[in-house]
Amino acid sequence: MVLESREATKTYGRKTAVDHVSLELEAGFVYAMLGPNGSGKTTWMKMAAGLVKPNSGGIRYQNQPIGIESKKEIAYMSTEPYFYSWMTVADVGKYYEDFFDDFSMEKYHQLITSMELTEDMRAKKLSSGMMAKLKIAVTMARKAKIYLLDEPLNGIDLLARDEIMRTILASIEPDVTMVISSHLIDELERVADAVLFMKEGHLIRQCMVEELRISQHKSVADLYREIYGHGGEAVC
Repeated sequence: MVLESREATKTYGRKTAVDHVSLELEAGFVYAMLGPNGSGKTTWMKMAAGLVKPNSGGIRYQNQPIGIESKKEIAYMSTEPYFYSWMTVADVGKYYEDFFDDFSMEKYHQLITSMELTEDMRAKKLSSGMMAKLKIAVTMARKAKIYLLDEPLNGIDLLARDEIMRTILASIEPDVTMVISSHLIDELERVADAVLFMKEGHLIRQCMVEELRISQHKSVADLYREIYGHGGEAVC
């Protein structure tokens, strides 16, 4: 176990975004975190990344509370564009290099080249597809132990999605843990070892993808439809 979430809860005023979520992540696994908008995926990821503190419960990385040290080994990619408007692709790389000791400028250059980005491109003028590629490149250029990717395929066309998924998988080491959230279930089912279903702030199901196929003869998409389409009575 590399990361443990125990009864992690986050509230904003009267709204509970994440409600007593407990789970364990193992090294070397790719996890798909699924659920409709507002299910708590983003908030949980931000807590795991150390950007948001839980109101109760907690998350531990390698048996230590999430904090300054864990941030050095956990890479988070948010859904929102988070670069300054004046930045070029080159500036984005320098910005990350200044903040993260594990950032590899050599790998960053390789990734932006493979994604047909050039250093002189301005971040604010990039299309949604090109921005997605830039966020992936700068995140995966870190040599982290855990990658948390929040909707990396959002708004991206089919060919770009394939390219981004290839880049993500080719960039990680065998002992690295990855959590990817997305509404594109079929894309994640091809690469995920396990799937985490979130609903109204709760973790309601956790399944191994291969076991689901073999023991229940279901796809992740089948189970998603059962959980979110018919009252959530499906079991893993």
